[in-house]
Amino acid sequence: MGLVVLKQRIITALILAPLVLAGIFLLEPVLFNWFFAFIVILGAWEWANLSGFLTQPKRIIYALILSGLLYLEQSVSTSWVLHLSVMWWVIASLFVLTYPATKSYWSPVWVRGLIGVIVLLPMWKALVFIRTATFIPMPEMNSLWLIFYMMLVVWGADTGAYFAGKTWGKKKLAPNVSPGKSWAGAWGGVTATMVIAFTASLLMNLSYIQSTKFIAITLITAVVSIIGDLTESMFKRHREIKDSSQLLPGHGGVLDRIDSLVAAIPVFVFLLLYLGWVA
Repeated sequence: MGLVVLKQRIITALILAPLVLAGIFLLEPVLFNWFFAFIVILGAWEWANLSGFLTQPKRIIYALILSGLLYLEQSVSTSWVLHLSVMWWVIASLFVLTYPATKSYWSPVWVRGLIGVIVLLPMWKALVFIRTATFIPMPEMNSLWLIFYMMLVVWGADTGAYFAGKTWGKKKLAPNVSPGKSWAGAWGGVTATMVIAFTASLLMNLSYIQSTKFIAITLITAVVSIIGDLTESMFKRHREIKDSSQLLPGHGGVLDRIDSLVAAIPVFVFLLLYLGWVA
């Protein structure tokens, strides 16, 4: 990575991180919903490119269609949306593991466009739900901290993967999809999230059983976040592009920043619902 790119990445990160945290902690529910809807719509504009909609009018139309689906999604059951999301990420993991042999199943433009809906909408639905939910094991805790925790898990996984991969990364995780990712990086990311989960369970004073479950669902979430990252890499490789766009200097596009979150957030909220920990 060149010094110019590194400088761009640092400057962009210093702007984005406070902006996202402000969006989480300072916005009222309605503005919170709009803030993350805007991020999802930008992601949809980029996903149109991954789908094969190459002209700007087609990409804008795709983003507008997804905006309409965001509005309609408000009346759809959260449980139903999250079940659909979990099913997709199971399928996506199989596609990643078998790429390029199975790319014919998802390579048609319309299929990739439909997949974008399944990838992007559940993240928004999960965030809107959890924004006003009650965390049953600790009802006095503001649910905004759960959102921050989900972000922290993904950021921790990315950071742990980066340093472990740089230090020990020899055996490749999915060379056909993303040659830069290694098994050492994956283990580093999982280890970092385990430390975060253990620390959080202590701070929340969870019981032994609750802590075990909380750490387990965090581990699952961390693994799924890796699948989310690899899935976007798979679509980019198919399109023969490096970044989803150039909206974020030094970082590529919005999808390049949220590719792990679109998988991790719906799965984490689904697991909380499955345990009966949120209402």
